[in-house]
Amino acid sequence: ELNNFSCEKSPVRFLVNVEKKNNIARTRFGQINIKTKAANNNNDHIAISKKLEVPQGIESGKGIGILKFFEGKNIFVTGGTGLLGKVLVEKILRSTPVGKIYVLVKADDQEAAVDRITKELINSELFRCLKEKHGKYYQAYIKETLIPIVGNICEPNLGMDSDSTHAIMEDVNVIIESAAITTLNERYDVLLEANVNSPQQLMRFAKTCKNLELFVHISTAYVNGEREGIILEKPLIMGENRRNDDTCNTSPFPRLDITDEVNLSVSRKQMASSNYDLTRDMKSLGMERANLYGWYNTYHLTKAMAEMVINETRGDIPVVIIRPTVIESCCKEPIPGWIQGNRMFDPIIVSYGKGQLPAFLGKPDSPMDAIPLDIVVNGTIAAIAKHGYMQKPELNVYHMSSSVTNPLRYSEFFEYLYEYFSSEPLVESETLIRVNYYDDIEKIKYFDNFNDFSKYTREEISRRGGGENAVATKKAQTQCRAKIIYAEHLCKMYEFLGLFKARFHAGNTQKLLYEMSKEEVDNFDIDVSKIEWRKYFQEVHIPGLRKHVLNDRSISV
Repeated sequence: ELNNFSCEKSPVRFLVNVEKKNNIARTRFGQINIKTKAANNNNDHIAISKKLEVPQGIESGKGIGILKFFEGKNIFVTGGTGLLGKVLVEKILRSTPVGKIYVLVKADDQEAAVDRITKELINSELFRCLKEKHGKYYQAYIKETLIPIVGNICEPNLGMDSDSTHAIMEDVNVIIESAAITTLNERYDVLLEANVNSPQQLMRFAKTCKNLELFVHISTAYVNGEREGIILEKPLIMGENRRNDDTCNTSPFPRLDITDEVNLSVSRKQMASSNYDLTRDMKSLGMERANLYGWYNTYHLTKAMAEMVINETRGDIPVVIIRPTVIESCCKEPIPGWIQGNRMFDPIIVSYGKGQLPAFLGKPDSPMDAIPLDIVVNGTIAAIAKHGYMQKPELNVYHMSSSVTNPLRYSEFFEYLYEYFSSEPLVESETLIRVNYYDDIEKIKYFDNFNDFSKYTREEISRRGGGENAVATKKAQTQCRAKIIYAEHLCKMYEFLGLFKARFHAGNTQKLLYEMSKEEVDNFDIDVSKIEWRKYFQEVHIPGLRKHVLNDRSISV
């Protein structure tokens, strides 16, 4: 029988697939003798009685060869001004001897593209370490290495002019697709265009690149849909839905046909009588289709479609798909706590800190699958080097997650928030006046269904704000109603995280860590097991959120 075993090899904990028979385990590292220490269903813990035979070159400290692979390489990046794209570009520039990085920029002309790159990347706080590294030669280095390209990823040839198209086709070795619209309930037609058509256009263009060695797609772990148990790092197949896997021979959901979905959105779009109706109908349609096929929201559905399209059309191009879980701020570099925008769990953190979120729609023992942004970036770079070297015409998936390697429960997460905001209350950015007008931050209550959550939230927010008091002002009543509506909307939107029943196996990522040399681990750390979650949230992430998103002048990270 095939089981997953949790093994120890100092200093790294990792998972291997083994075939166990008569205390002999056959793994991809060769045959090893084992003795069982404990057994619990399919989660056996074993002790290895002899040293693993690791791939040649790894044990000797040579590692993956990240710096050697990137030396002189030319990279083409889409989404380079987005959250992950910015940090990825900065890290490659700062830590590798890369040749050039071409960044596709949506702009009216080259001058506008240069202005945007200058403002959002080159002169930004995020690039401070890179600037310090190069000193007075910084601008010259950037001008030679970071090349903005005017284009539109949704158009044929990515909307580039002929000169740019020819240059990219001749020069580029690696394509990194990081562009996407990440709003969970965005209009269906908008997400189909941005998240499904765009990677299709990019893959078509990739096939014209003469020296392409690897195509990298940044996805999300939640393309796996509504699942339970341990989710493996498996590619998605065209047409499958959430239940077309090895555990189920039949599916209660219809086969997903992307062409039919595009046609449906076009026909519904033509039926709208106004812009308001169009937005409402398209958002509603997207959620309906996502739920029909077994995904939580429109964003996850369209990102799953993107993976299917890439897998279906890649031909013999080597592909790496990176699937992060809930990306939060940088843990260490380039700036601890750096984050862009109020995203994912951050609205929940802020609302709780303001005393406006008395309850959470989720189970306290469920894992909050957070992953720091810089770890995702480092893992992406390591995977690029590994598979760029291998040059195998296959698709490899990497889960960047913590729910198996270093799980953080919601009960722990909210306890850390409670401790933090009890001693470090939120303040207005301009006046430095405390935002939470109630006496104390209170501990969160958990509910596993929306009706009970809503009932408690309405009562508690009204009690705290006096909105249901007979003598309360009309303004207070209006404010209470607005807070109730927002709290309900927030937790309904993130219900899939609070009640999520699965964990993400990250064996490929753990193998990457095991294969890296000590120097590579030091410079491109991806070891999630070392994260101290209390310290990360209380000393890094929340202060970073307050500083970089809420513009809180009283905070240092």
